[in-house]
Amino acid sequence: MNTNKVHLRVDQLARQVGEQFIVEPLSFEVLCGDVMAVVGPSGSGKTSLLRLLNRLDEPSQGTVCLEGEDYRSIPTRQLRQRIGLLMQAPNLFPGTVSDNVCFGPRQRGVELSDEEVCYLLEHVGLDGYVQRLVGQLSGGEAQRVSLARTLANSPEILLLDEPTSALDEDHKLEAEELIMQIVAERKLTCLVVTHDMTQARRMADRVLLLEKGEVAQLGTVEEVLDA
Repeated sequence: MNTNKVHLRVDQLARQVGEQFIVEPLSFEVLCGDVMAVVGPSGSGKTSLLRLLNRLDEPSQGTVCLEGEDYRSIPTRQLRQRIGLLMQAPNLFPGTVSDNVCFGPRQRGVELSDEEVCYLLEHVGLDGYVQRLVGQLSGGEAQRVSLARTLANSPEILLLDEPTSALDEDHKLEAEELIMQIVAERKLTCLVVTHDMTQARRMADRVLLLEKGEVAQLGTVEEVLDA
């Protein structure tokens, strides 16, 4: 459940490439514990927005405040630890599952114990995968490793870009249930980009509808999707 506390405030955030705005100036708030679905037609700026929120791309104007602090004042590595981004493609690097899960904490000089790695993998339904080579994973397994790698950084906000798009319906529902369980257990704030309105209904508290890079609607699931 969300609270009245604002976790993320987006103020006139935009990205322009040449003469074209990829994301038009956007302003909205995300409350602590909120699960917000970001929906809209292809090319409406959904993925571009997520990339701006953890500074994978730099905004052309505007800013984001994380718990009242301008995110440009936060070191980039620390920001990406606090705002974890799970991309649609897993982007794992060669090696073992354990190598991938330990990568983020290692960058901060933190070495996860075997028990911590096992716990994270059990958490995403990959018990016994610690020494499995990345090249031996299915697409769904790779996405779960990517989720475990993101969770290893102990983020407070989780950004998910079409997290189940490569899965069939049964595995999609299973992955949704897993994600929502993790979000609830860790009391995470979550933004999930999805093209699936049914998925948005199942997962979200609120919905942000983008059209042509602009906020077309923002409200509860009922206010936006049943309008």
